[in-house]
Amino acid sequence: MKSNLINSIIRYTFVVVFCFLISEIKGEIIKTDNVILKKDLIFTKYVPKDSTKYNNKIRVFQWSKIAEYLIFIDSVRDEDHMWGVISNYKNRYGEAPVVKNYVRNEYNRVSDTLGTERYQSVPFYSITDTITPVIYGKDGWPVVIIDTVGSFVFAHSINDGHDWYIPKKYIPKTTRMSMEKVIFVDRKNQNICTIEKDSVEWKVRSMNPATTGLKKPPYMSPTPLGIFVIQEKKAKMIYLKDGSTEVAGFSPYASRFSKGGYIHGIPVNLPSTEMKEYSPSLGTTPRSHMCVRNATSHAKYVYQWAKTYDTLVIVIE
Repeated sequence: MKSNLINSIIRYTFVVVFCFLISEIKGEIIKTDNVILKKDLIFTKYVPKDSTKYNNKIRVFQWSKIAEYLIFIDSVRDEDHMWGVISNYKNRYGEAPVVKNYVRNEYNRVSDTLGTERYQSVPFYSITDTITPVIYGKDGWPVVIIDTVGSFVFAHSINDGHDWYIPKKYIPKTTRMSMEKVIFVDRKNQNICTIEKDSVEWKVRSMNPATTGLKKPPYMSPTPLGIFVIQEKKAKMIYLKDGSTEVAGFSPYASRFSKGGYIHGIPVNLPSTEMKEYSPSLGTTPRSHMCVRNATSHAKYVYQWAKTYDTLVIVIE
């Protein structure tokens, strides 16, 4: 009888503590200067603290910076724009013309003076010259459609704040995006979080360690900064050995947002074919080929949660 009572007390205590921890995860309020975020996690594995230590440096979730973006997103959502997503994955819609002032970057590739490469990008023309482009827009950028003029779309780029003429062929998809779901990738702190807007507030749905792209010519590139849109998903994203056409393996639950940049799970290198759940390199230092590497279960969550052509990916520093 006494042992049964003790066991009951232990079970009751465990349930109370467990429920308390879950309520803390779901109910914590993040206060910034302008926005109140609520932690209401629906993916609860591998959740880091808001502030952690790595190699004598403090890693954080930059809630104030995230809040600034959410304020901006709220402002453009309220205006009910027609949006276009510029696209040129693997030069699918044609190689962009060379811009007026171009340079060759560390990879010996043609780029504009802002650092955007010609390959897989889209030409942006000024309102006074539709012959030679001024800069390149990054694959996956959302733009506000203002007007259609002949073979061009006149649009506003929220990434650089300017209006441009863009050839229609580079905007294959237009939509009225709800922008209710946003994925934030932090290159500086090597983390990722997903945030969702309900009728009244923004809720943090997941927080996880991540690994972003490494700047290492000629094959590895940093994850691009800016505001992008999830454009397509692949249950298995096949990748090649550097500098060859030979298949090296696959990355599971891949969601593409810019050029060859995907949010995906732990890579599986051949001859292995079984998916791996986690890597101790997550949350440490950049080491991927532009992509954002996650725990495989978190990548699957993103894959299922994010809506194509409606979910934003915002990469911050």
